[in-house]
Amino acid sequence: MTLINGKQQITQAIGVVSAALLTFSLHAQEYVMDPNWPKPLPEGIEWGQVPNVTMDQEGFIYAFHRSDPPVLKFDKDGNLVDSFGSSQWVVRPHGFRLTPEGDIWATDYERQSGHTITKIDTKGNVLLRLGARGFAGAGPNTFNGPSDVAQADDGSFFVADGHWNNRVVKFDKEGRYLLEWGGKGSGPGQFNLPHTILIDQRGRVFVGDRSNERIQLFTQEGEYLTEWDQFGRPSGMFIDHNDVLYVADYEKMRGVTYGNAESGEVLGFIEGSEPEGVVVDLDGNVYTSEVTGGRGGNGKIVRKFVKK
Repeated sequence: MTLINGKQQITQAIGVVSAALLTFSLHAQEYVMDPNWPKPLPEGIEWGQVPNVTMDQEGFIYAFHRSDPPVLKFDKDGNLVDSFGSSQWVVRPHGFRLTPEGDIWATDYERQSGHTITKIDTKGNVLLRLGARGFAGAGPNTFNGPSDVAQADDGSFFVADGHWNNRVVKFDKEGRYLLEWGGKGSGPGQFNLPHTILIDQRGRVFVGDRSNERIQLFTQEGEYLTEWDQFGRPSGMFIDHNDVLYVADYEKMRGVTYGNAESGEVLGFIEGSEPEGVVVDLDGNVYTSEVTGGRGGNGKIVRKFVKK
């Protein structure tokens, strides 16, 4: 009797796993890459590594890449409609994220002349800058390899600082230091390369703790809530208007894992790109930005995946 029950349990377990794999496979087939997006760049502009991509309130897609000019703006058909920026405000592009009012936070983590975060409008005008160019530090007004910035509805913002400081720093809307948390380690509230950061509709702060292979969730006062390890090594994150979390991972999962932003339940996977950044438009199309390309190609591109 015990043997029969054991066999039944094994059979049931196999059935559950098979169903989960089938569901995951079906979700993975919901997206197909658009080979004609973006269109070729005009003469004189060449793709560099693309660590991040974002979208403005009108639906234009912005690539933040390591070439000149650093910001490329595309329409929905993949045509380059504008470009701007220079080494005067960014040397080595990294984080690039839209604010609730429609501006953009950009980070520069270049060791010799970076360590700044800059808020710009969608024309490239500098609105606010924090950090001291070329001066790394762990004080209230200095950074050491800032990787990303997320802004709350009240204007306060959080810096994932980032590549070498392993902390999150909170500022008010005017750029005044409020608080910080972190430190290098693998325990709750510690980090090993906080690479990407965002705020969900519940006000929770998501920190992609890349080298610890997890996403940690906090209150806006830095209180640890929980962590998720089902999204690989998070390099980039985005939450769409349907409350779906998309996580870019070019190192472990080698694609985009997406899931329920409230619970963390994984819903599917998008293959065909090994991305560092990700953004999703209102039609559900997914855009990935590549630095290395990995097995899938040379990188240095933004790819579009169309939801069937």
